[in-house]
Amino acid sequence: MLAYMARTTVKISDQLDARLRHEAARRGMTISEVTREAIEAYLGGGGGKRRLLAAGAGHSGRSDISERIEEILQHELGVDS
Repeated sequence: MLAYMARTTVKISDQLDARLRHEAARRGMTISEVTREAIEAYLGGGGGKRRLLAAGAGHSGRSDISERIEEILQHELGVDS
């Protein structure tokens, strides 16, 4: 079953248009697909993947944190071993 798609015109800057076209090409998607995905992500909604906005917020760039947690905590808290 195909859902009806409403056509909407949106005015955007040349710079935003270029970014949108670049992203669509990079991802192998149509401009409409990228636009729908972005609107669904912004408004929430049932049709697509939900992104966790806080995902990666605490990323330190280090891969040994779990192995060194005691050492790191001692250093941060100023505790001598």
